[in-house]
Amino acid sequence: MKQVIAGLIDSALKTLIENGTLPDDVQPNIMVENTRDKSHGDYASNIALTLAKPARCNPRQLAEKLVAALPQSDNLTRTEIAGPGFINFFISEASTSSLLTTILEQKENYGRNNEGAGRKVQVEFVSANPTGPLHIGHGRGAAVGDCLCRIMDANGWDVTREFYYNDAGQQINNLALSVQARCKKLTPDDASWPADGYRGDYIIELADSFMRGDTVESEDQSFTGTKNADDLEAIRHFAVAYLRREQDLDLKAFAVDFDVYFLESSLYEEGKVERTVQTLIENGYTYEDGGALWLRTTDFGDDKDRVMRKTDGGYTYFVPDVAYHLDKWQRGFECVLNEQGADHHSTITRVRAGLQALKADIPQGWPDYVLHQMVTVMRGGEEVKISKRAGSYLTLRDLIDEVGRDATRYFLAARKSDSHLTFDIDLARSQSADNPVYYIQYAHARVCSIFRKLAENNRTWDIETGKAALSALELDSEKNLIINLGRYPEVVKNAADAREPHQIANYLRDLAGDFHTYYNSEKTLVDDDNVRNARLTLAVAVRHVLANGLDLLGVTAPEQM
Repeated sequence: MKQVIAGLIDSALKTLIENGTLPDDVQPNIMVENTRDKSHGDYASNIALTLAKPARCNPRQLAEKLVAALPQSDNLTRTEIAGPGFINFFISEASTSSLLTTILEQKENYGRNNEGAGRKVQVEFVSANPTGPLHIGHGRGAAVGDCLCRIMDANGWDVTREFYYNDAGQQINNLALSVQARCKKLTPDDASWPADGYRGDYIIELADSFMRGDTVESEDQSFTGTKNADDLEAIRHFAVAYLRREQDLDLKAFAVDFDVYFLESSLYEEGKVERTVQTLIENGYTYEDGGALWLRTTDFGDDKDRVMRKTDGGYTYFVPDVAYHLDKWQRGFECVLNEQGADHHSTITRVRAGLQALKADIPQGWPDYVLHQMVTVMRGGEEVKISKRAGSYLTLRDLIDEVGRDATRYFLAARKSDSHLTFDIDLARSQSADNPVYYIQYAHARVCSIFRKLAENNRTWDIETGKAALSALELDSEKNLIINLGRYPEVVKNAADAREPHQIANYLRDLAGDFHTYYNSEKTLVDDDNVRNARLTLAVAVRHVLANGLDLLGVTAPEQM
């Protein structure tokens, strides 16, 4: 409806330009907002205030001219001018009927759009080092990243989900040495235990599996333990495969899938890192100093230049990142979203600088980043930190096992990602209005229960009967629900534009609240056929929108609770 009203305003502006009220070069920014007080209409625009200066006209007088120039529309009953020049719009019964009809006809497609026009977007998320089970921070990344994929898909983008495995470097060496130590029956108390070794019980399980000669299979590789505790290279390959399989299981429990698993090691094996470095050298953006190779990232806005190749000959961590993102660009991704922890903030400038220095026609500011802050898990008012299996941190699977997948996904995605998140286990387990995911799912289940009762009373409802009765929706609470339903497509678009899945969660909680209030105050299965059928139609529309929104969060819409 906002788009409809914006279109009417745009037509009126063109009329005012043609008659000389507004100059030809005016560039209006048409804003249509929901009103807080419904006595002031359903929607309002401040367009007359923003254009008063170029029109050389009092804002209220300009508002009067705009209203007079508005085309006739069955969607509006009237317009009013308020205050210094706000224009208030009152929507018609025909408009509300049209919206509910649209929802009932489009069903699961309501709210989807073609904004992306099939363009390619890659979302990289989780991308955890294969050195242990996924922790809660990874879980937040998984929830936000997967929701971003779902939302971008709903906006018409061709989405590729990608997991980047850091299977090279010192952390993997530390993992291999830790498993080798366990294979040799050493413990962290032994003097020869690796200085930066991993200590969780999962390392014992891993070592035992290797020494049994087990074969482990992850999404894209298989490896068999050699039972040789001195074969460090075999232990390294086995450990990476084993823990990748464990992470696969974590992600499956979380209902998260990927299209591509990209190995950091492949960048070295295929010479992509070396070619990237050579291109940067040839383009004149590097220099030698102190035995190290530096990149002039200050040429691209960084606060200081960065070391690319250390004095020992090894590359710093952002160099393979540059090579990796060049590969993404060469794969044709117009848009790339990297969902990562906030600790990656420092890499953004240098990766973008490296990409610009390649002179590969990559746009400035590419790729996009969505960074999430840390998660604190609470139970009984106390912080939960330790998992026996992982050792030093609580795993994602621990949380799923305790509160369920739906609650875990919702809570991890429902807060703005750059805000610190406190995950209250007790709240997530509660069956009350204070638990937002329960509150939203219960609204969906309530609609389903209405139709079970309808069948028990030997009554029926169908879409055509419902549409014919919509004039019976006369209550303010019904009108508010309909207006809220009409906001959903805009919320889906805004969530994609802002890269903010929590907007969907906030909207669903508001919609569920409006429905619960309506349900508790107004009986649906009344004797009057028209009123009953109209209210059933409204309830069905609410059910569709709740289910659609929950699906974008990867949360189920139960029919019974």
